[in-house]
Amino acid sequence: MGAAMIPSTAPSHAFASDVALPFFDDAHRTLARELDHWCRASLSHRDAGADVDAACRSLVRQLGDAGWLRYCVPRQHGGALERLDSRALCLLRATLARHDGLADFAFAMQGLGSGAITLAGNDALRERYLPRVARGDAIAAFALSEPQAGSDVAAMQCRAVRDGDHYVLDGEKTWISNGGIADFYCVFARTGEALGARGISAFVIDAGTPGLAIAERIEVMAPHPLATLRFTGCRVPATQRLGEPGQGFRLAMMTLDIFRASVAAAALGFGRAALDEALARAQSRPMFGGMLADLQLTQAALGDMATALDAAALLTWRAAWLRDASIASGGDGRVTREAAMAKMTATENAQRVIDRAVQLFGGLGVRVGSRVESLYREIRALRIYEGATEVQKLIVGRETLARHQPPSPAPVSTSPGSPAS
Repeated sequence: MGAAMIPSTAPSHAFASDVALPFFDDAHRTLARELDHWCRASLSHRDAGADVDAACRSLVRQLGDAGWLRYCVPRQHGGALERLDSRALCLLRATLARHDGLADFAFAMQGLGSGAITLAGNDALRERYLPRVARGDAIAAFALSEPQAGSDVAAMQCRAVRDGDHYVLDGEKTWISNGGIADFYCVFARTGEALGARGISAFVIDAGTPGLAIAERIEVMAPHPLATLRFTGCRVPATQRLGEPGQGFRLAMMTLDIFRASVAAAALGFGRAALDEALARAQSRPMFGGMLADLQLTQAALGDMATALDAAALLTWRAAWLRDASIASGGDGRVTREAAMAKMTATENAQRVIDRAVQLFGGLGVRVGSRVESLYREIRALRIYEGATEVQKLIVGRETLARHQPPSPAPVSTSPGSPAS
């Protein structure tokens, strides 16, 4: 199933510096320190041929038992905090990713897979699903993408037709993380209230519901549970709908707004792990009568890597802080532009940093089972999922245009002797 994810033993100097920034408070600093300690003590080596489904289930249980999944849901339903806190989510993902990519995946999907329930579920749905997510008793999944509707969500074809007190779903969803092991799926389907994005609704569908089948398991370069779901006459009670009919697209975007910054944080974790490995290698590898670190080309490479990661970190923490500050002041928490900037920059920069780390390791960098080789495979998907880099550029451009107010034209003078007269 690919290389094992081996926890790094290097100290987390960079994250210690990050949490000292004014974006964070003492509770965040304590969280980061305690989680880093737990990761070092609890995340163990996995054999390259390990069963990824079993490993993911085990990690969800570990994270639940340790209380980390409580940050995925609000306190009213078993969570650690009054409401979802973007800075906490980002610190959790950055730290988990730095130690173990699959642990980050397991945590992230509990949050993303249940986020729509937190945002729009009625009291009964929240009470039914969220406490189990927080304990690690139920595995969540977010089912949005389709074979012909990835970046273009409004093009989705999966349909949900109202039939009395039920909806009947027909269609497919693909690239669904936790597909095949999830206990429930937050599914988005076309209900037809309007054309395009305004005619989509969201539902919570239990894995054992008749008419829901796993059509295909998908294997990828960094093994994670992924699948294509097929709905064939799948009857779902109308009480399982999230929010109002036709509001599903908005709900999906709100959910992604929360968790998109956390993708940036995960990329930052991967990148920081690669830099740690590169620094250790450069300072211990004999080269031309000295050490690899003595070479100016090596120093320049390490300088580029450190700068790229710090730039990504600042954009990531800013996006998380802005969302939390907006919510705290009574706003809607929408930070679409800032989250897109963070996701785009962090994933692209981390890819370059990890590639450079592989180069510094030479032949060992491409040996299956080495940490930098694992990171090289782990980072690639982050530039695609939850909105590819190209989509993030469009979002940033669109939002920037929307905020720009062109200057009013200067009044034309009509006084005698003026050029306009």
